[in-house]
Amino acid sequence: MKSRRMRELPLHLMILPSVIMLICFSYLPMGGIIIAFQKFIPAKGLFGDQKWIGFDNFIYLFKLPNFTSVLWNTLFIAVMKIIFGLLIPIVVAILINEVRHNSLKKGIQTAIYLPHFLSWVVLGGIFIDILAPGDGLVNQVIKALGGQPIFFLGDNKWFPFTLIVTETWKSFGYGTIVYLAAITGIDLSLYEAAQVDGANRWKQIWHITLPGMRMVIVLLMVLSLGNVLNAGFDQVFNMYSPPVYASGDIIDTFVYRIGMLEAQFGVATAVGLFKSVISLTLISVSYWFAYKFADYQLF
Repeated sequence: MKSRRMRELPLHLMILPSVIMLICFSYLPMGGIIIAFQKFIPAKGLFGDQKWIGFDNFIYLFKLPNFTSVLWNTLFIAVMKIIFGLLIPIVVAILINEVRHNSLKKGIQTAIYLPHFLSWVVLGGIFIDILAPGDGLVNQVIKALGGQPIFFLGDNKWFPFTLIVTETWKSFGYGTIVYLAAITGIDLSLYEAAQVDGANRWKQIWHITLPGMRMVIVLLMVLSLGNVLNAGFDQVFNMYSPPVYASGDIIDTFVYRIGMLEAQFGVATAVGLFKSVISLTLISVSYWFAYKFADYQLF
């Protein structure tokens, strides 16, 4: 037993920095949840003599006239991102798997994966230029085809869909790599047997490839459901503006404005706590469904 512990000691030391960072940045800050139930005054400090007001911050929050639209925007944008973030990588992974030229396959994988490493600070500026209503590349193409310019980042009708499409473009490469890894784990003898039985490529994909990817699809679906209220602060913050608050303002940007710009720290913390409770509930429910209907278990 002692020798086993000595062998495993380097592994424990290897993960120690990550554990320390997790405790410092994820668990210790949870003590600040108490601010949601206080009329918080920063000058008194977190452990100072703050006035306890119970659920008044939550009541004030739910009575705000624009909170309903913020919640709807968050749900709509996040759910659509989850749907396309699951479907597009599956389709692309299957298509790439059908490519027989290895160099071409690796080149495609690299090209679609690169945007994942770019921050929204960079991409936000790029998309603002590309989607500009006057001289933007996209609108130039639209005008060349006889259409009218579209203000993608300033029109409430187009802005949510612009967020969804650009986020899908940025992140689908990562999901594709995950699904390709799942496809490589499928037993090749199944395809050979299907060919002997006369199954074409479409039937092989439907009856072998997709079932072989099922557990990975369920896993990513379960993990993504916890992000139903995470519509992407970085992206929205770098691309939105006051004219599209009606359709693009989400919980995270709402918290930023209330907490950082208006200094209503108690209300901002109440919003964050509300979001965390809903996310925890959704993760628990989705895990139960995954266990019940897909026999998926983490432990």
